[in-house]
Amino acid sequence: MSGSKVMKWISGSLEIFLAIPILGALVVIGTSYSALGFMLIIHLVTLILSKKDREPIYGSVLGIVTCLLAWIPFVGWILHLLSGIFLMISAAKRS
Repeated sequence: MSGSKVMKWISGSLEIFLAIPILGALVVIGTSYSALGFMLIIHLVTLILSKKDREPIYGSVLGIVTCLLAWIPFVGWILHLLSGIFLMISAAKRS
């Protein structure tokens, strides 16, 4: 399994965790929104690895957009959920 696929599984799992309605919000707010900065770095690393391995980048790009807009309450929840789903779908695809 390539490094980009591993990172997609990791970042997808973290996005799904942050999409859990109350728990995800507590983590993001409890860390003073630094969890979103951490996720931005994870998504950038995943994006770079995906480009290097010539794999789809749509999950990572959506993850980056999510990190920038997740402070908006319900928009953030939907974006976390979609990012996690798209990252896991792209990680599960065979190359």
